[in-house]
Amino acid sequence: MTYQTIETELRDRVLTLTLSREDRLNAFNQQMLDDWLEVLDEIDDNDEIRAVVVTGRGRGFCAGADLGGGGGTFDSGDTSEIQRDGGGRLTLRLFDCRKPLIAAINGPAVGVGVTMTLPMDVRIASDRARFGFVFARRGIVPEAASSWFLPRVVGINQAMEWVATGRVFPAEEALAGRLVSRVVPHDDLLGEARTLALEIAENTSGVSVCLARQMMWKMLGENHPMAAHSLDSRLIQQMGKTPDAHEGVQSFLEKRPANFTMSPARDVPGPFPFWETPPYDPAEVD
Repeated sequence: MTYQTIETELRDRVLTLTLSREDRLNAFNQQMLDDWLEVLDEIDDNDEIRAVVVTGRGRGFCAGADLGGGGGTFDSGDTSEIQRDGGGRLTLRLFDCRKPLIAAINGPAVGVGVTMTLPMDVRIASDRARFGFVFARRGIVPEAASSWFLPRVVGINQAMEWVATGRVFPAEEALAGRLVSRVVPHDDLLGEARTLALEIAENTSGVSVCLARQMMWKMLGENHPMAAHSLDSRLIQQMGKTPDAHEGVQSFLEKRPANFTMSPARDVPGPFPFWETPPYDPAEVD
């Protein structure tokens, strides 16, 4: 896999994806969007990839949108037709990814540099990381569907404090606000992220993780737990018949590592919810 703004390394079924525009603090531009969308297709299609670690080259994770175009950076000219936000195209594609995504945030993550991480499943920060939802300080609004993702990740009060002030804040504040799950010494960052990715890759069914990821994220939009119960029931029944379910139980009984053989690319139909879930009436819940 070769891209202009992204570097990839696949080892032990863990793909390390490095944003690589070091001279611009890995700032986001059209080419990076194109590379992201292409590499995500490869991630979904390649069953040798079981988990993904995302980080940045050099001292930054991603400094946000590349502002090299000056004051007109966000001016799209003709407004008679709405043009889709590039950050939103990326986060919606990340939302549908079939593999778990771990952000290893090694330095400044500002604007789209932080909103692109919101649909990722785990965020681990270096003690040198800094974060900023700086849109109000640039005279624009939150993008990359972050008005949906951010309140679900950290809660509406914390989301509004960070967005309304637009200030840049340290990793410790991100941890206290639950934006990241842990803060580690800078030199330990990739090791910590990779250890977590390997735990997933070596011990779990890829199909199970794929389905669980989609179930968790997609259920955030439902307004009653009966929707989850309906989907759980259908997927448990479907998965219970599969080789991976049989192997998972048998390996436990035999006290040996499991050898899961199913393929997320081959064995999980799309789009979600993969198997149609019948309508439900919350009034009929037992």
